[in-house]
Amino acid sequence: MIFNPHAYQQHCITKIIETKKLGLFLDMGLGKTVTTLTAIRELKYNRFLVRKVLVIAPKKVAESTWSKEKDKWEHTKMLRVSTILGSQTKRIRALNTPADIYILNRENTVWLVDYYRNAWPFDMVVIDESSSFKSHSAKRFKSLASVSCRIERMVELTGTPSPNGLGDLWSQIFLLDGGERLGKRYTQFRERYFQPDKRGADGMVYSYEAKPGTEQSILEKISDICVSMKAEDYLQLPDITYHEIPVELDAKAGKAYCELERKMVLEIPDEGDISVTSAAALSNKLLQLANGALYDEDRTVHEIHNCKIEAFMELVESLQGKPALVFYNYQHDRERILKALERSGLRVRELKTTQDEDDWNNRTIDILLTHPASSAYGLNLQQGGNHVVWFGLTWNYELYTQANKRLHRQGQQEKVIIHHLVCSGTRDEDVMQSLQRKDDVQNWVMESLKARIRRIKEEL
Repeated sequence: MIFNPHAYQQHCITKIIETKKLGLFLDMGLGKTVTTLTAIRELKYNRFLVRKVLVIAPKKVAESTWSKEKDKWEHTKMLRVSTILGSQTKRIRALNTPADIYILNRENTVWLVDYYRNAWPFDMVVIDESSSFKSHSAKRFKSLASVSCRIERMVELTGTPSPNGLGDLWSQIFLLDGGERLGKRYTQFRERYFQPDKRGADGMVYSYEAKPGTEQSILEKISDICVSMKAEDYLQLPDITYHEIPVELDAKAGKAYCELERKMVLEIPDEGDISVTSAAALSNKLLQLANGALYDEDRTVHEIHNCKIEAFMELVESLQGKPALVFYNYQHDRERILKALERSGLRVRELKTTQDEDDWNNRTIDILLTHPASSAYGLNLQQGGNHVVWFGLTWNYELYTQANKRLHRQGQQEKVIIHHLVCSGTRDEDVMQSLQRKDDVQNWVMESLKARIRRIKEEL
């Protein structure tokens, strides 16, 4: 296929060539991969400015997306790709294979830096989904930062550079400029742009909020090394519709939910002292029960009700054979969904390999089942259908939006419909509200939980 770049893509290609270290914050569907590949080809074979390129990406993206994309276009087919995946022996063999681009899954970043130590060979690094390096305390960030002085060129790609707030930007920008714009240390950055928000009874600060004018100030400082574009400004994508399906618990299930909620609430001594850990444990249990099953301390699954499974099967039936991409939250959700679909006559597949991706896009799969954490990034699934079903909901707004964009992206021909199965009167409703709010999710998790605790204690 001949690549005729849109004006915005040509602008980005030029910026990659002219700016040695660049944040390319392009929305999903704007063609980040082909844009970067085109720039790499120009830099390596026409300008002779790079020798070896490393791409660090989520595992599924590393496995196939970059290789498929370069084979898709006439001008990039000649690029040689080596994927650094699998066992250590396979990874070392891949590193010793002559290639233009070496592709590594992000989980092996620390291993790669340790492997080369002072002999780091890559003069250009591309971080696909740079938001996975947003934590300043993460090993992968520290490891890559330790060799950043040996990296001549870097491109960071993401559609969501600050999924949990402006604080996520510091580490990503640090990798580009070594702290020149936002400070050499995260604590300096936080003191300058943020102020204490939530405190515990002991005075400990649990969260920070941005000071007035922070966003504009930060954006001005990084504007020379970052390009940000939204899909709605450049693409005519089909409409996207969000469909919330209320699921009513039957009397037995409703009683079980209320009893568990009350039991766990009573174990919390004082609302003001709720820790993040206990809040997460409580939310996790309640979301499991809303879905219909629970793990005990030995990881044994106890099925409580089939209310959501029944609603799911009714939804699948109403689609009249139209393909659906289904996201689950817990492994017991997956097992129960597969069991429920056994006699449906539908072609059901779990998304595990590139062949599954191809078969879905060739419309030979009716129900494609996957977890958002394993398939939210990089996969092009828009040719296989236009219905997304969230059986189990996630608090993670970045995962949620990225997962939905597997279908709502360039090349989709139909209106995309996102279905959510939401158990009435349960923690599911709080999750939906947090996803609709889009920001400050962590605070909302805590505040919504406190509201439920207050209500239950008042009832008791």
